[in-house]
Amino acid sequence: MKDLAGYRAKLDDQLALLTARLRDLDAELDSHQAKDWEELAVEREDDEVLERLGQTGQQEIAQIRAALTRIDEGSYGICVTCGDPISDERLDLLPSTPFCRTCAR
Repeated sequence: MKDLAGYRAKLDDQLALLTARLRDLDAELDSHQAKDWEELAVEREDDEVLERLGQTGQQEIAQIRAALTRIDEGSYGICVTCGDPISDERLDLLPSTPFCRTCAR
């Protein structure tokens, strides 16, 4: 396995980016105050999309935090299902993955 510090840095960067995006989404959701019924209806539809994006972002943040915990505990890079090592190539593409290629299928 490659240097854990590199994976930690990549995960920390992703976490910071997602946290900033969620903050922006929250601000956008809070900013809608249309007085016109048609505009309000469009804003509500947009809000549903933004809320879905927020939920996806929260799930990604949870996965990143779990990966950071695995680094701290010394189990990062080991599949949580079968216990086999996760390939460096897979971790390079999906640094927060808890699964080897076989178990992810």
